[in-house]
Amino acid sequence: MARNSKADDLEGRLVRFAIAIVTLTGQLPQNFQAKHIATQLLRSGTAAAPNYAEARAAESRADFIHKLKIALKELNETAVWLRILQGSFAIKADFVARLVAENTELSKILVASIQTARRNENINH
Repeated sequence: MARNSKADDLEGRLVRFAIAIVTLTGQLPQNFQAKHIATQLLRSGTAAAPNYAEARAAESRADFIHKLKIALKELNETAVWLRILQGSFAIKADFVARLVAENTELSKILVASIQTARRNENINH
């Protein structure tokens, strides 16, 4: 199997992002409100990486696009939970700001990938 360095790099970034989400949620207070946000953030914030890995193993271009869109939806949800977290708890603002910025960049990359795959799908049909 040929190595795709761009795809490997993106998957690595998504995995590192998920690890940072795990770290962040582990630092939240142990109260009802924080646990709720942590659970939601942990679920969505760690979902993009495995969904992207699934996209890389897609059975068709349509399947690839569908799985990329799922990864993007998870990042979109994570962006909202990060904003809720920022407004709700006094936590490391710079760490959260870096996560918000990385989430935005990763989302832009996935949007561009989806657009490229759609263009290529149209060319081949």
